[in-house]
Amino acid sequence: MTRFEGDTARERRKLFADAVSAHRDRGSAFLTIEAERLADVDGEGPGPWIQFADQTFNMDVTDEELDRLKGLLAEFPEFRIDQLESPEEAEGTNVRITARSDANRLAGFADRVFQAVYGRDEAYRAWVTAV
Repeated sequence: MTRFEGDTARERRKLFADAVSAHRDRGSAFLTIEAERLADVDGEGPGPWIQFADQTFNMDVTDEELDRLKGLLAEFPEFRIDQLESPEEAEGTNVRITARSDANRLAGFADRVFQAVYGRDEAYRAWVTAV
């Protein structure tokens, strides 16, 4: 991989698909995608992130974001929530989603999560920070 960021839907989805392919080819432990932090959406916290490993997406969400994520999964019937963890000391829920699909479908899902779940607009910027 030579590109690590994108700010159009086409660039991001290509970036994410390339990252999934690189992750699989290298046999790396996981890949991480981060979206630009927006103070008006994220408040004091960090920007949103998604990890992918072993055919599983991992992300942290608030209760409202979890509701939006469940709605989004209707568009991706081959993906399913496998685990929800809400430790008492945490403000949100950690979600693990089994996602057995090709790199392009996984990339499309990741892009939609940032927009539909985390409130990013069409021109949001994202980075692959670990492969």
